[in-house]
Parts: sequence; structure tokens; C-alpha cells
Amino acid sequence: MEQEFKKRVILVEDDVEIRNSFSLIVNSSPKFNVVNGYGKGEEAISHLGKDKPDIVLMDIELPGMNGIQATKVIKDKMPTTEIVMVTVYEDSDLVFEALKAGASGYITKSANYMELLAALEEITRGGAPMSSRIARMVIDNFHVNPNSPLTKRETEILSLIAEGKTYTQISEELFISKETSKTHIKNIYAKLQVTCKSEAIAKANQEKLI
Repeated sequence: MEQEFKKRVILVEDDVEIRNSFSLIVNSSPKFNVVNGYGKGEEAISHLGKDKPDIVLMDIELPGMNGIQATKVIKDKMPTTEIVMVTVYEDSDLVFEALKAGASGYITKSANYMELLAALEEITRGGAPMSSRIARMVIDNFHVNPNSPLTKRETEILSLIAEGKTYTQISEELFISKETSKTHIKNIYAKLQVTCKSEAIAKANQEKLI
């Protein structure tokens, strides 16, 4: 396939090793060409006119402007550019913020060679590539009672409690301290007017809160 028919991709990732690795993977496909890579969202934005990207692979955690803010700016300037978030986090609040900012997909940095290329292929077909856990999180969010008194984070924690996760496991999975998870759990009990895990889970199932 001629160079001009390849989809133009830019990488926004502050870890040089990951950026180089993704660049090699993307360029190995005859359908995509990495035209540039940047360590900051601001740099990528200032070169949009020259790069003319069809697809942006965007890290969420960046120095300065974060990936969600950069996504919003890029979508405002170039609405047809597709943006796929690439991150270590599988956090529902971040997922929804990124999607609201205009991201078309969301994959984790642990994505292997085939998963990354499959995500690019899917986005060119008009799809919305997401890791299976993130897709499940999005679907679950639509199934939850819209009148739930719980915040998204509290709902997420209650779901993990229902899965039998300990405070430590919840803290590790959500990248929060054990004290923060305990505070969230106290708030959940207060809002649901329960005093223990089993009561909280029973009420959550009964009222479709998770």
C-alpha cells in the first residue's frame, strides 16, 4: 500500500520506551504510519496542522496537560481525528471522562502487539475499541439504577466488595490508599443505612445499585 494511503498516526506518550515500542508495532502494519511522537499533549497540539493525524494514541497521564484535556482540544480542532486512550488505569471515572472528551476507544498499556493493531483496525471501521474489562464497566454503568445514591467510585467499590475483594485488594486495584477505601465504604454504609458488607451487598442487589 502506498505511503499516502496509510492512516496517519501520532503517539502522545511521555515514556520513550513505550512510545518507541508502539511506533514499531504500528509501522509494522501496511495500513498505518506513525508520522510523529510526542511526550506532551501541548507539543502534539502545536503540530496538528503539520501532522494531520487520522488517529492519535493518547496516554492519560502526561506532564502538564493530561491526556483527557489534550483529547478535548484535539477534537475541537480536528473533529474527524480518532483518539484512542492508552493507559495503565482501568478506572471508570477516567474512562467516562475520556469518552466525554471525545475519545473513540480505550486500551491498556499492557495491550499486546495484536491487540494494538486490532484496535487501530477497529477504529478505522468506525468501531470503538476497548479492553474487555473497560467495555464491561461501560455496560455495567448503563445497567445501574439511575437513581442510586452512590457516586461512580462508591458503586465501583461496592462491586468489588460484592466480588469478595479485601480493603487491600480494592486499594491496589483502584490505585487508592487503604484509608481512602475504608472512608468510601463507611460512606456507602451510611447512604444505604446498613452496618455490614452482607447487608450492603443484599441491598445493592435488591435495588440494582451494582
